[in-house]
Amino acid sequence: MKRKFIKTIASLAMTAAVFGAANPVSAQTFPDKPIRIVVPFAAGGSSDLLARSVARFMSDGLKVPVIVDNRPGAGGVIAMDAVAHAAPDGYTVLFATNGTHSIGPALYPARKIDPLKDLAPIGLLHTLPNILLVNPGVPAKNVSELIAYAKANPGKLNFASAGNGSASHLFGELFKISAGIDIVHVPYKGGGAAMPDLMAGQVSMMLETIPNAIPHVRSGKLNALAVTSGKRSSAAPEIPTVAESGIPGFDASSWTGLSAPAGTPKAIISILNAETVRIARIPAYLDTLKTMGTDATSSTPEAFDAYTRKDIAKWTAVVKKANVRVE
Repeated sequence: MKRKFIKTIASLAMTAAVFGAANPVSAQTFPDKPIRIVVPFAAGGSSDLLARSVARFMSDGLKVPVIVDNRPGAGGVIAMDAVAHAAPDGYTVLFATNGTHSIGPALYPARKIDPLKDLAPIGLLHTLPNILLVNPGVPAKNVSELIAYAKANPGKLNFASAGNGSASHLFGELFKISAGIDIVHVPYKGGGAAMPDLMAGQVSMMLETIPNAIPHVRSGKLNALAVTSGKRSSAAPEIPTVAESGIPGFDASSWTGLSAPAGTPKAIISILNAETVRIARIPAYLDTLKTMGTDATSSTPEAFDAYTRKDIAKWTAVVKKANVRVE
């Protein structure tokens, strides 16, 4: 009986040793097959194009195909769910955005996927500032003049957005709160739908993405007062930030990053993170992003986690203070 017990213990120890060595071995050989980036948007949009650019340059570095898998719908939850329930082996990752990871949780705190618990951060990829645009009929050549005019004429100005709960809506609400002004929100079904009314003067202002805004600014149809990011955009360096134009500390940027299923080994996370850092320094990659009004960034997994938590807290406060309601 004693011998049988000893043999059982030895067998269990051997099994534990084999499984204990599994993660280091898999990390040493990772990656040895295609990696899938799940994108929560349809093919052809700006986020999809950014993800495909990431996939191309990461494929070069990792020496395996990196494939984009579009899973749009449900505010990003379909894509998040696909990744959260994938094997935690690094071969399925999420093209995370502020929509999936911070604005979504702020608007829908009870949704079934929690990015902080169900997903593991890999690293940041991009920041995408918006431009504060005004119709030329608005008597303001900079942010300070706009704030002064709005305070002198409460409720007279309005701002367009891509819809209730959209990034442009919440960026506008943050601007309104930070400036202490009374401006009326006018939601549209997408930023493109709002642009003709902005140029015609039906709405006063809008916080729109750089690619959609710059052609109208350079044609003289709209005035650009500031970019919403904490620092100037490489795509439009001549435009000052809101922070340096009268509201210190203002930062309302869209962003993207990569996340893996929770439980993915740290060694594999480190390999993927190192690749995000590497591509952020490639001139050809940076040139591609510049054409899309996007800036490259990178971070450690820990910094990405902290950034996400801070962003959730910021937008949760904005949603509450502005009483934002979405159906």
